[in-house]
Amino acid sequence: MKIVLPGGTGQVGTVLDRALSAAGHEVVVLTRRPRHPRDLAWDGVTLGPWAEAVDGADVVINLAGRSVSCRYTPENLRAMMDSRVDSARVVGEAVASARRPPKVWLQMSTATIYAHRFDAANDEATGAIGGTESGVPDYWAYSVEIARNWERAQTEAATPGTRKVALRAAMVMSPDRGGVFDMLSRLARLGLGGPVAGGGQYVSWIHDEDFVRAVEFLIAREDVEGAVNLAAPGPLPQRDFMRVLRRAWGVPVGMPASRWMAEVGAFVLRSDTELLLKSRRVVSGRLEDAGFAFAHDGWEEAAGDLVRRARGARAGFRSSAGAGG
Repeated sequence: MKIVLPGGTGQVGTVLDRALSAAGHEVVVLTRRPRHPRDLAWDGVTLGPWAEAVDGADVVINLAGRSVSCRYTPENLRAMMDSRVDSARVVGEAVASARRPPKVWLQMSTATIYAHRFDAANDEATGAIGGTESGVPDYWAYSVEIARNWERAQTEAATPGTRKVALRAAMVMSPDRGGVFDMLSRLARLGLGGPVAGGGQYVSWIHDEDFVRAVEFLIAREDVEGAVNLAAPGPLPQRDFMRVLRRAWGVPVGMPASRWMAEVGAFVLRSDTELLLKSRRVVSGRLEDAGFAFAHDGWEEAAGDLVRRARGARAGFRSSAGAGG
């Protein structure tokens, strides 16, 4: 298949590009900074020559959007909104103008669309959309609005010949440098991976191999469209999630952090406490109902696998760095 990946140079794009290319598919990456022969330049806002790649493609998987790993200033929140909505809109325009439109358009979304809650898991049928919770920072509602507008841009695109799926993905855990697993692992190895603000908030996650398998599954399942959650069956309270991760790295203890300490840490890391404090209790109802089986459904096994791969990659890097020529 020919697969077009707008915004395919980030962590999730790297995971998909690597796996889909290895499976023998022709992958074209749309990026603001082309570096490889199969990269095409785009700005994520306007139609251009890149749209020719969409015409005749089998699949488009739009991953474009400003990273959420930043301080949630008004400027950054607006950039998150604009980059997501604009890219989805212009991908829709490219699909709509194609003589041979792709059969399916998978649009990245986020599990953050659901409410901050502890009492029950959010699936697609019964999950509560966030934005009106009490007792949480007002700007958390803006993150939900970003997700709603992101999905709306896809839904409203005039593409009757193309099936559309919105991927409400939990945190994709891969051993690649710079991703969320890498960041959490650094905290764990430093002894800082303890409970944050009590640690009762839920963490939803998906192993990178299952993320790829879910994408392949959704490409093949012509009867599935609309919003689909991509999250492993076992979301965990943050205190338990980090305890398992510390154990996988062989770190016996993790320093707990209060809410104000989390604020300081997030400031130092140029990130935001919403990523640590919002309870994302999300499960994949539609995916499993359609017959998808997770290969990594428990965090203990998944964390062990990811740590082994991360250690192997680090050992390989040290070995190649030390080789003479």
